[in-house]
Amino acid sequence: MITTLQPGDDAPHFEGINQNGKSVSLEKFRGKTLVLYFYPHDMTPTCTVEACNLRDNYAKLKRKGIAILGVSEDDEAKHRKFIERNSLPFDLIADVDHTLLKAYGVWGNKKFMGREFDGTHRTTFIIGPDGKLIDVIKKVKSKDHAEQILESIGQNS
Repeated sequence: MITTLQPGDDAPHFEGINQNGKSVSLEKFRGKTLVLYFYPHDMTPTCTVEACNLRDNYAKLKRKGIAILGVSEDDEAKHRKFIERNSLPFDLIADVDHTLLKAYGVWGNKKFMGREFDGTHRTTFIIGPDGKLIDVIKKVKSKDHAEQILESIGQNS
């Protein structure tokens, strides 16, 4: 399943647990622009490149009023290890039961190296301060993801 959510839609409500076992919800980000990015797995090459690109550009994104939150099906302990190993300055939600992945339409059939399986489609949702989607990035460029985000909201200067 690839998401059918589009700019202008209300972002689906979410509440999840971060790497420290603390509850994180969409409501916590009201009044801010939130980058909610979904990725397949911690510790994998492309996911690490994407997370580190966001880390390296975190101060710039924060200055633009943008908060970042990552989501994968990995558990809290694996998220903590991923954050520590890569010095990530933002939270990661553990979605082991796929509730958020399904709500945002990013969990479904994938093909890789000739085999089919269910997994996470790398997708980023930019949610405005009002809770509406500003953009949905379906073709994430892991090495240049922060620039993609800034371009999509017209703040790449």
